[in-house]
Amino acid sequence: MLELNISSLAQVNSLADKMLAQGLHFGLIIFKAAAIFIAGRLIIKLVDKLMRRVMERRHIDASIKSFLISMINVILVILLIISIIGALGIETTSFAALLASAGIAIGMALSGNLSNFAGGLIILLFKPFRVNDYIIAQGTEGTVKEIQIFHTVLRTADNRQVYIPNGSLSSSVVTNNNVDKRRIEWIFGVEYGTNFETVKAIVEELFSSDPRILADPAPYVGIHALADSSVNIVVRAWAKASDYWDVYFNFNSIIYDTFNAKGVNFPFPQLTVHKAKD
Repeated sequence: MLELNISSLAQVNSLADKMLAQGLHFGLIIFKAAAIFIAGRLIIKLVDKLMRRVMERRHIDASIKSFLISMINVILVILLIISIIGALGIETTSFAALLASAGIAIGMALSGNLSNFAGGLIILLFKPFRVNDYIIAQGTEGTVKEIQIFHTVLRTADNRQVYIPNGSLSSSVVTNNNVDKRRIEWIFGVEYGTNFETVKAIVEELFSSDPRILADPAPYVGIHALADSSVNIVVRAWAKASDYWDVYFNFNSIIYDTFNAKGVNFPFPQLTVHKAKD
């Protein structure tokens, strides 16, 4: 009976030693993978900073810079994942074979990203827009902050960050407002019976006294439409692209205040009801 107990105890000790050894081995594998992950992330950050400094010193175009940095980061992350898989004891050749066997499914899943990658190359090649250009595309408008490997990042006027796939940008209409000057247009109504020449003279005087309004092309003031309750006046003027919104909103208030001061009335919708006689 004593021999049986000693034998059982020896088996338990042997099993415990094996479990401890396997646990230590597994722990070392996890530690190694974690160390590779941490070191890899640090290396990726260092490479990113180094690439940015080198490109800034060489004055590389900001659009190309953001695209290349994005692509290099993706490649380094893929290499890091493969290194971690190898550290975990998974044969990378088997992993590659598994990816190859699932190539059709992966290709279908990545077809959109491949088109976005190709779209990014087209954008860099033909340059319909660059970083810091103000564009309108896919129902969104904003300043281009980055052209990444798969997406273009826009910063909207209200400080939202919008990611638009490069594939759609390279194959759809894009309005680029990165020009020296832009035309601004206002349409407002005045009462019927108001002298148009008086309105025109007031607007032209306002424009001539504001240095933000360009003399060439010359401003235009005309009658836009004879509406139900008002004579609609169209006013067009040119300004520097950087002054566009300031001039637009500023002149809304200037025209309103000046017209009120000079007795030019703004109409409002009215309905005249005639009572039939009994």
